Amino acid sequence: MDYAIKVSDLKKSYALNNVLKGVSFSVDKGEVFAILGVNGAGKTTLLECLEGLRKYDSGKIGINGKVGVQLQSSSIPHNMKVSEAFMLFAKWNHVKIDDNYIKKLGINSFIKKQYSQLSIGQKRRLHLALALLGNPDIIFLDEPTAGLDVEGRETIHKEIQNLKSQGKTIILASHDMSEVEKLCDRIAILKEGKVVFCGTAIELTKINKNQCILQICFSKSIDLSDINNIRIEKFNNYYNFETTNLEDALIEIINTCRQQNVKIKDIQIKHIELEQRFLEVVKEGL
Repeated sequence: MDYAIKVSDLKKSYALNNVLKGVSFSVDKGEVFAILGVNGAGKTTLLECLEGLRKYDSGKIGINGKVGVQLQSSSIPHNMKVSEAFMLFAKWNHVKIDDNYIKKLGINSFIKKQYSQLSIGQKRRLHLALALLGNPDIIFLDEPTAGLDVEGRETIHKEIQNLKSQGKTIILASHDMSEVEKLCDRIAILKEGKVVFCGTAIELTKINKNQCILQICFSKSIDLSDINNIRIEKFNNYYNFETTNLEDALIEIINTCRQQNVKIKDIQIKHIELEQRFLEVVKEGL
């Protein structure tokens, strides 16, 4: 089997609320795979089903390898020392503590501290190290760099890239689109309990690849009601013109300015980025 995870027609409901509505996708071995979705899309429920923490109603989940799961803060007692957490989780998983990960993630410096005394960055590093106990093949990371400074984020990113180089499969849930674009091979986007996109970041941003946004500030108020086939939104003093034909849009806008004796004070051209495409997909679909 070349896949690490295979999900087929997964369904889950809470009373009358259908949270997962036939979710299907597969994750290749050695892949960094992101699962994205706005609040209420079913992302948390899907992750819990994949991790074995929640039962699902129907469908199939195939897991090909040993699983490690990043803990949430509420999983560790506040008065427990870091060293005690390692001993407890090592005993739970019937494995020895790997000193390499403790050193690599800089945990030696706070291994005698209680969990409540740790900074956010130290907690994130501890959660990752505990997830790696037992040398898992598939690792689930939920917002692994949330709340970290630049240095802390880079430490976690390097470790994720190192794990990938070892052939590990990483399932990443993150709201940081730059992180997703940097680390992930493919992305699955959930919307209302269904997968509405599964592919690479490049594939997502190349949908309507000619699409761009003109950001224009005019010298005075302007009537744009005669401009057709261009999506227009106003933000403070700027108008955003979303178009797939830059040249025609510019000609139409310039002609409108001439007719109303309006000057263009500032103009910027921006191409669609991953975060914007993600928001478009979850709001409007592909």
